[in-house]
Amino acid sequence: MALALSLGRRGLGRTWPNPAVGAVIVKDGMIVGRGWTQAGGRPHAEVEALRRAGAAAQGATMYVTLEPCSHHGKSPPCADAIIAAGIARVVSPLEDPNPEVAGEGHARLRAAGIAVEIGIGAEQARRDHAGHIRRMRDGRPHVTLKLAVSADGKAAAAGRRPVAVTGEAVRDRVHLLRAHNDAIMIGIGTALADDPSLTCRLPGMAQTSPVRVVLDDALRLPLQSRLVASARETPVWVVAATDAPQPAEAGLRAHGVEVLRSAAAHGRLNLAAALKLLAGRGITRVMVEGGPTLAASLLAADLVDAAVLFHSAKTVGAGGIDALEPDARAALQRQLRHIGSAPVGADRQDCYVRR
Repeated sequence: MALALSLGRRGLGRTWPNPAVGAVIVKDGMIVGRGWTQAGGRPHAEVEALRRAGAAAQGATMYVTLEPCSHHGKSPPCADAIIAAGIARVVSPLEDPNPEVAGEGHARLRAAGIAVEIGIGAEQARRDHAGHIRRMRDGRPHVTLKLAVSADGKAAAAGRRPVAVTGEAVRDRVHLLRAHNDAIMIGIGTALADDPSLTCRLPGMAQTSPVRVVLDDALRLPLQSRLVASARETPVWVVAATDAPQPAEAGLRAHGVEVLRSAAAHGRLNLAAALKLLAGRGITRVMVEGGPTLAASLLAADLVDAAVLFHSAKTVGAGGIDALEPDARAALQRQLRHIGSAPVGADRQDCYVRR
């Protein structure tokens, strides 16, 4: 199961709207087939593993990181493929919360005489499938907050000028985190102040860059920005208020940007509504790189499921912008629990998950 989970994680950020599943087929103590959900969500992991196993699947055990699907979507049910291949036993950590499956896959396997065991590796599987689970249960993506924090608690210099708080090793780690998410989200303030690219720039991984999402209620994103300039290579979605100006939308669309309209009040987008909008388009995992303002708003709305804070020994100095205001820091400590620290070059990474 550990191997199946590891294989499944290869697909993180690339399989949405489907979960990133891994599968391993074992017979007579030997691995005869391995598979993981392919880019775009198909073929599914089980089908890939069965294809590699061939005739050796007859009488074998399949370890798969989520309940095999039982419904006809864009491909036939994996449960039927498992039955047809002659698999004798299926081990999976979790039932699929998708209401179209929800135990039916396991039930179909049992009805065909296949032994089914549920629960092995469940804790890790829940972490790996957190985006799929959150989207199925709550109708929104799993939200991970990422912040770089200086030794004096700052995220930017005076006047919100960007400053390199952490080192090169953290930059590489952030690019890897981007690749494991379906979308990166920032607010218009960060877009205007930093003019970021938000792509994955690790060697050979440009194709794993996530959708770039900008929360921009009044459609102020400049047509000259890096995001707009690269929208035809890596998707950019701008979430705007329903009353944002139509000419601005037309300008962005002409450059390949997709504009989505969402509820807003008093000049601020409703974050819960914006996240549900993303989920409706298949997004399961969002990493937020939007800085202190967006971080505070998401924490205030209790919409953060995990956080990765990179702490630096560098200081920014007086006048710098706090990474987390006192209320936001208190909300993080109240809503999330610390699960570990690790060095990243000269800096430190602290990870948190929802309590």
